[in-house]
Amino acid sequence: MAKTAAIVGSAYFAPVQWYQKLRRCDDVWIEAMDHYGKQTYRNRCIIATTNGTQALTVPVMSHDPDTLMRDIRVSDHGQWRHLHWQAMTSAYGESPFFEYYADDLHALIHQPWQFLYDMNMAITEQMCEWLDIHPSLHITSEYKAQPEMPDYREVIRPKHAPHDPLFTPQPYYQVYGAKHGFLPNLSILDLLCNMGNESIFYL
Repeated sequence: MAKTAAIVGSAYFAPVQWYQKLRRCDDVWIEAMDHYGKQTYRNRCIIATTNGTQALTVPVMSHDPDTLMRDIRVSDHGQWRHLHWQAMTSAYGESPFFEYYADDLHALIHQPWQFLYDMNMAITEQMCEWLDIHPSLHITSEYKAQPEMPDYREVIRPKHAPHDPLFTPQPYYQVYGAKHGFLPNLSILDLLCNMGNESIFYL
């Protein structure tokens, strides 16, 4: 059987759609050489809370649109690590599986990461381990068109996302489902904390 491959953008606790690509591909390139842009999953994730969805954003030290993703530095502004951890604990503390991941999640968030890309890669590797998916992950060395493989760099985004015919959100149990109904394509944290080792069946 021929190997499958795809290219995606770097993401902070990426959404379910992003991990679906990792689940279904043998080789995945994670873009490091694109120009940094706002309003993407590069430095934000979306979780479910008692009040609905909440975006958690990692502050960065440069907003220059010419800066490459690999060179974006994480800022310590606003005690964001503490705020993200508090938000995750509040959102998922009562979920079935949060306690199994809590210590490692806390360690991931509170490491003094210098570069956003490095933090995102470490998070991705940990999520893959918990999901029990095993793609070969590669870091791009130049930004170029990829006609030979599916390109999701501009497809998986929090706003104005184009239609992805290969992704249909599969409903699963959510802590606040009775209040809000099913909230699709949240951060992979939502799926893991609610479904644990059954998460793979929803990718």
